[in-house]
Amino acid sequence: MIASAEQSKTIQTRLVLPSDTNHLGTIFGGTVLAYIDEIAAICAMRHARRAVVTASIDKIDFISSAKIGDILKLEAFVYSTGRTSMKVFVKVETEDLFTGEHHLTTTCFLTMVAIDENKKPCPVPTVIVGEKEEQLVQYYLKAHR
Repeated sequence: MIASAEQSKTIQTRLVLPSDTNHLGTIFGGTVLAYIDEIAAICAMRHARRAVVTASIDKIDFISSAKIGDILKLEAFVYSTGRTSMKVFVKVETEDLFTGEHHLTTTCFLTMVAIDENKKPCPVPTVIVGEKEEQLVQYYLKAHR
């Protein structure tokens, strides 16, 4: 079983609303983390074609904030696989609707595990990572140590 990183690629957009924000008018880190966990799960399920659970959040960097009215764009793909586990990279950017400017807000690396009907770990397809995805992962691993 083999699948490409491109096959698992998942993109979501969300509007930052007042209920998502703190007293400074910026999005709660926990809200961003919930969005990241959700997109990572969807991405990993697309790769494994199975239910998955989050095994770990290996690295997260909050680089800048999103404010009320910003659009969040979350992008995820599987970049590495073990026997039952998948490493997922998630990048979060904001878009200002009025200026069109984009800013990186968050990067995250997670490990997801595929589970069977008995909620036991089960094998996943090996991932083939394209050059573009590999360069992106390596850049963010090095950039925010």
